[in-house]
Amino acid sequence: METRAIRPGMVRIERIGPITRQDISRYAGASGDFNPIHIDEEFARKAGFKSVFAMGMLTSAHLSRLISDWVGPNNVKRFKTRFTGKVWPGDELELKCLVKEKNSDGTYELDVSASNQGNEIVISGNATVIAP
Repeated sequence: METRAIRPGMVRIERIGPITRQDISRYAGASGDFNPIHIDEEFARKAGFKSVFAMGMLTSAHLSRLISDWVGPNNVKRFKTRFTGKVWPGDELELKCLVKEKNSDGTYELDVSASNQGNEIVISGNATVIAP
């Protein structure tokens, strides 16, 4: 594995999308989350939504991959997210990790988020990592 520096103030950003209905269906199959609100257009509309929408864990998974690609999967010690908005088919997302601080034990605190093309934050959270 290549050496990847990490220090407070560093930012890692990745853009993904557009998110497709196929992405949502594939994630349903992989995760076992077959809640019809995510995969059945008619059901979602009857529930008051404009369309089906992605599972929050799908976007969370993209964020966790961004972190683990950066520091290595064995160096992610804690990862926590909160779903703050919906991800609709066609949305393009900006995934962002900001290194906030170095802890006294040598670990680092990250702020993480995903926002859509309208700059609405759809997931926010934090992580604790070890420098690679």
